[in-house]
Amino acid sequence: MVAVSFACGHGAAAGAPGSVALRRTCPVCMLLHETQRTRGELLGRVAPPQRSALAAETRVGAEFDWRCRRGHDRFRASVVDVLTGPGCPKCGRNAASPGSLREAGMPFMKPGLRVGTSMTEQRLRVLLGERLKLHHRANAVRTARMFYGRQEVWPDILVAELRIAIEYDDPGRSGRAHRGLKEGSDQEKDAALREVGWEVIRIRGGGLPPLGPYHVACRSVTAEVADEVVRLMRVIRGDAAVDAIALPLGAT
Repeated sequence: MVAVSFACGHGAAAGAPGSVALRRTCPVCMLLHETQRTRGELLGRVAPPQRSALAAETRVGAEFDWRCRRGHDRFRASVVDVLTGPGCPKCGRNAASPGSLREAGMPFMKPGLRVGTSMTEQRLRVLLGERLKLHHRANAVRTARMFYGRQEVWPDILVAELRIAIEYDDPGRSGRAHRGLKEGSDQEKDAALREVGWEVIRIRGGGLPPLGPYHVACRSVTAEVADEVVRLMRVIRGDAAVDAIALPLGAT
């Protein structure tokens, strides 16, 4: 087997005899970037005796023993399954229990939730706030499945009265955000919301193509985009429901 060194510093030592140097990051670092995680976060979840091995790991299919955030038994899984899968098997079974299903779909306020918000997302919120009564009493929705190890999702904007979540996607400076695995993750998040009675409107900016019937493709967030979001809300929930939270023109 040929030893490989990567631009991220993982793999074989640079210049080692018989090794091949690649001018890209290793598969694990690439997956961490796509899923917007860090190796430090990953190291915090693995069983302590295996941290040194994971710190140097380059293969996404390599298996380790992982710790559950809720204190359940450790479970064996690959790096790719931990970063993109449901996580702890017992948590997954608990999410499908009758008690958990009764709470599925409930919006709630998660204290201390820190999610990076771009200026564009803030502009979208302002534009929608000029058209609708947006309440800020909820920032998460309970789901009937595990999503990145949690039984909840955190949409960008929640319109709880309509059970509609609004997401803003942008490829970012790298041009790779919300593509590849992250695109699949976005679709899984949408499915998790739909199965508990919510619908999702995605604003796909920066040239990203729409992924579903209620997605808006645009180059930038404008008043016209906000109007289209409100129109889609009417398509999804009906005029009466939207009129109940609509603001009179020029009220803000």
